[in-house]
Amino acid sequence: MIQLRTYVYIDSLQPQLAAYIGSVSQGFLPVPGDAALWVEVSPGMAVHRLTDIALKATRVHLSQLVIEREFGAMVIHHRDQSDVREAGHAVLARLGAGQEDRKACRVTWNEVIRGMMPDHTVLINRQNRRGSMILPEQSMFILETEPAGYIIYAANQAEKAANITLIDVRAVGAYGRMIISGREADVDEAAAAAVHAVKNPSWT
Repeated sequence: MIQLRTYVYIDSLQPQLAAYIGSVSQGFLPVPGDAALWVEVSPGMAVHRLTDIALKATRVHLSQLVIEREFGAMVIHHRDQSDVREAGHAVLARLGAGQEDRKACRVTWNEVIRGMMPDHTVLINRQNRRGSMILPEQSMFILETEPAGYIIYAANQAEKAANITLIDVRAVGAYGRMIISGREADVDEAAAAAVHAVKNPSWT
């Protein structure tokens, strides 16, 4: 029995998120403006079968394939939104599931810290080497979700909503985590968009 944990569609990858995905991907790298689909299932090994179906059904490219014992995730993308949508429908058909069967996203942590201190920002920057750097006096927004994959959609919608800097996005494992920074007003606006996104995930 394969459980659909995450199923989230991104119509247009934003520049910072596309660059971040490119820094961690081992497959075909996405570019800004590509449509993308993040699918996470349990048990993890089942993702190979679903990846094969998606790639054979359409022209999509595979940017990531993450397999743990409990969870497995794939990220596919293409410039043409219709290819990504069609691949998603092929995966759902193989599962005998609908998008409504995906696990509801739960926000496990949601916090804005204002006026960051230099010691704090230096340590964050040393720990997170794939995104951009947070600067002293900026505000920082932290979001954690379960399942993990929804954090990608949150990051994309946050970047769409305001002029923020993407510091870290981790969408693998039991929980997804995101850190963004910027001016206080921009961070507040982006945080609201991110929380709204995970409570109202997209459909193909």
